[in-house]
Amino acid sequence: MLIAERRRRILEHVHEHGYASFRELAGALGTSESTVRRDLRSLVGEGLLDATRGGVTRPVFPPAARPVSADAVAAEREAIAAHAATLVEPGTAVLLGPGRTTAALARRLAELPSLTVVTNSTMVVEALMDAPHVEVVAVGGTLRRSIHAFVGPITEQHLAGLRGAQTFLSGDGVTPERGLTTPNVFAAATDQALAAAGREVVVLADHSKIGHDTMCQTVSTERMSVLVTDPKADSVMVDRLVGAQVDVHIADMNR
Repeated sequence: MLIAERRRRILEHVHEHGYASFRELAGALGTSESTVRRDLRSLVGEGLLDATRGGVTRPVFPPAARPVSADAVAAEREAIAAHAATLVEPGTAVLLGPGRTTAALARRLAELPSLTVVTNSTMVVEALMDAPHVEVVAVGGTLRRSIHAFVGPITEQHLAGLRGAQTFLSGDGVTPERGLTTPNVFAAATDQALAAAGREVVVLADHSKIGHDTMCQTVSTERMSVLVTDPKADSVMVDRLVGAQVDVHIADMNR
């Protein structure tokens, strides 16, 4: 069993029961207690679980959202969203994952005369609330407040039967070796389901994410059709991504 899948199942088990011992989790997963302990150290460190005597519990407080260095890249985010919007054909169906950049894209798509948007992001839904010509298909599940999105098995099941022309995803890192990654196990599995539902996968990532790698792979480099980034992206990394057959678009900051 892959690490990401094992950790996702640990989180599901603990969130369902409230508490789980090391032995209980090892039995449920068919693995050793030492492996479970390593996984739990990582999950506790991320704030996804709380450690207690002999096991773990659901966190008392949800993990804090990533610090909003977002405002430091606000202009880049808007430029990336504006460019990404030009890739969408009116009358098609697209999927949008969670994130500030995809929410910015949604605001641009609100102007299209006809479109269907499938999303698990509450920010995307809000951005399209007053767009009369955009049909919004909101996919529910377990609300992950830190990323303003629904995640988990229910979300993944709903996405399994859907298909769109493009899936637009953001994340925490993009590298030539591993593609798009995120530190959140639940978000990773749901992003994978979103990617599987799109004929093309378009990754939206500002320069701060290029060359940055995190725990869970969501979209392999081979599966990335297009990467939209900004002019500050590391040129060596961009060249390596192009060498890996990713179609890299540099957004115009003056758009």
